[in-house]
Amino acid sequence: MESESIQTLLEKGSVVISTGGGGIPVVRNDQGLYRGVAAVIDKDRSALQLAKDIDADVLVILTDVSNVYINYGQKNQEKLESITVAQAQKHMSDGQFSDGSMGPKVEACIAFASMGKTAIICSLDKALEALQGTSGTRIVG
Repeated sequence: MESESIQTLLEKGSVVISTGGGGIPVVRNDQGLYRGVAAVIDKDRSALQLAKDIDADVLVILTDVSNVYINYGQKNQEKLESITVAQAQKHMSDGQFSDGSMGPKVEACIAFASMGKTAIICSLDKALEALQGTSGTRIVG
């Protein structure tokens, strides 16, 4: 709903942090008015939608881990630094990312990177490094 306001702030040089989850789900009725509905707003999907709405170059999803891992928590755990959409899709289909954790993040990044753009999953404290390409997991088309 606020994509126009966010776009204006970006054009004026503001740093905008948004789509952190929560919020009140609404739909527009026949008269053009908004009304609340029973639903859950997924922060990763809303980040993807906003990135599309404002034609972002990079989608960064901040989380509490430095990178995406396959075989997470196992002896053969492997940190992913840069992967293609095809590789990410294979890991998804292999069941590497759970629905309640990394799955929605990777899914949103796959959709964004499929548009020929770059998506990054990283920890909040490494966001700048991730944008510079030295931290996080990058998913590229």
